[in-house]
Amino acid sequence: MKGDRVEIVVDAGDTTRTYEVVATRAGRRVETAVRRGVVEVSEVTRSGTAVRTARFMATRVLALVEQPVPRQDASERSLRDDPKA
Repeated sequence: MKGDRVEIVVDAGDTTRTYEVVATRAGRRVETAVRRGVVEVSEVTRSGTAVRTARFMATRVLALVEQPVPRQDASERSLRDDPKA
């Protein structure tokens, strides 16, 4: 899974805690992997180097929500934003 922002909701006993991993700079992305009972969420550079990583036990993760930043296509721009108009 690749995105620009990932929210992780974790069971912390009697309450839940929400953590957020965000791609902090342009060109970076957030990748999620589930391996050996561990959910790993990493901010990755263009070259694939992990900048920071958050790890959670898979049995404690209640929700994992990827929220990509909305991007504006050329077809969605209004005429008001068009420099040629």
